[in-house]
Amino acid sequence: MKNVLIGAVLVGLSATVLPVSAQLTNAPPTLAEPLLRVPTVDYRKTWVQLGQFSVLAEKPQNGAKEIHATYTERKNVDAYLKEGKFPDGTIIVKDVWGTKTEALTTGTVSYAGTLEGRFVMVKDAAGKLGKGPRFGDGWGWAFYKGDERTMTITDNYKTNCIACHEPARETGLLYTRGYPVLQKK
Repeated sequence: MKNVLIGAVLVGLSATVLPVSAQLTNAPPTLAEPLLRVPTVDYRKTWVQLGQFSVLAEKPQNGAKEIHATYTERKNVDAYLKEGKFPDGTIIVKDVWGTKTEALTTGTVSYAGTLEGRFVMVKDAAGKLGKGPRFGDGWGWAFYKGDERTMTITDNYKTNCIACHEPARETGLLYTRGYPVLQKK
């Protein structure tokens, strides 16, 4: 695959992530388990934004290739801050935006353009919320192209998801360093 590992930067912090195009499969879309579907609530307005990562273009001077914005419900943030982990049933949604980049008076900036897709993860440490190839390692996993909400192209988390999350195993398979709201003061 032409895409290579690209550095992502958030407020001076960096994490290794693959762009969405490197994570897509040729699997035909299939109806996801109800638990793994994109929530019907307007999560961008009613949930807490945990943070954002920008995935740089192959030529960093061209700005960002993607912006990833991650959300969960307030009760899950509160539980994480109290217990140091998310409770089972926590739903995390990560929007993946293609970007537009232009020169402004502040410098070269990139901002959200087209919604490329969404990742949905559901915490399942006890392994009781779901079974099958989209569940494992304490989570349910699914990716949806564009505006899709129910038909996922994730056919197996082991081949579609875990490689990108493995470097974050010590933090529950999430890049929590990029989520300022989860940092204890």
